[in-house]
Amino acid sequence: MAMALRIVFAGTPEFAVPSLHAAHAGGELVGVYTQPDRPAGRGRGLQASPVKQAAMALDIPVFQPESLRSESARAQLRELRPDLMVVVAYGLLLPQKVLDIPVHGCWNVHASLLPRWRGAAPIQRAIEAGDTETGVCLMQMEKGLDTGPVLLSHATPIGAGETGGQLHDRLSALGADVLAKGLALLGDGHLPMAQVQPEYGATYAHKLDKAEARLDWSQPATVLADKVRAFDPWPVAEAEVGGERLRIHAATALPVAHETSPGTVLAASRDGIDIACGEGALRLLRVQRAGGKVLAAADYLNARRDLVGSPPPDGA
Repeated sequence: MAMALRIVFAGTPEFAVPSLHAAHAGGELVGVYTQPDRPAGRGRGLQASPVKQAAMALDIPVFQPESLRSESARAQLRELRPDLMVVVAYGLLLPQKVLDIPVHGCWNVHASLLPRWRGAAPIQRAIEAGDTETGVCLMQMEKGLDTGPVLLSHATPIGAGETGGQLHDRLSALGADVLAKGLALLGDGHLPMAQVQPEYGATYAHKLDKAEARLDWSQPATVLADKVRAFDPWPVAEAEVGGERLRIHAATALPVAHETSPGTVLAASRDGIDIACGEGALRLLRVQRAGGKVLAAADYLNARRDLVGSPPPDGA
């Protein structure tokens, strides 16, 4: 009878929690690594990561080194005698000396179809680029950033209106499924067949920056609509609309022809607020004023009658 794999898990955000549970179910989870508690919320009190909270609920020992580069951190890991280390959105680099400690090395669950969208923000970058398909890969880690051979993968279409948050949740669950399959194979003594990543088609998903959230009306409406979807729920697209800075939570591109300066309000009604773009128009569907709640465009227009060129919205 096959022995249970001794697994160490390393992860930090909510995305990694389903994979943590898959690791717990797929072997003997002997330790969980996560980033140190960070200040959060209005009180800026220290807050445990979602992975730490899940590990504590499972009564698994938790380790939170600032880095894995020290000999003491490596010695701590060696004491756990791991057969395998599973890494999911951990947020710390693993030096080669760490990758070499587990018997079967380190596996990573990555939210893209490698080699496309290596790096920190593959989910949002796929939507922002207008990709119609993405997926998850189970990868054997090596020193390079997301360059290791792929053990298993699963592709999935990106919905036409799917947001970064929605796709995040789907890929989180899909990643756990792929990890479970890999662990089942390894537990039966069958190491998944490693496929070396081709260099052709490699792209890098840079970390999201709040400064990117500002929409440039000179761009095509289709580009801006994809950005709005990608940046929901964070950092949330924002733009100047009728002299007011708004956060834009939902929008759709309209293939309308116009000769109006980008950023001009073309129409405003119960259906939304249509803004002229470099090509086409962007219809704003859900917006948020500074310090306010997220509103349907129709509700926002109740306070901005000046944007309505014709009679106010029906029933307003």
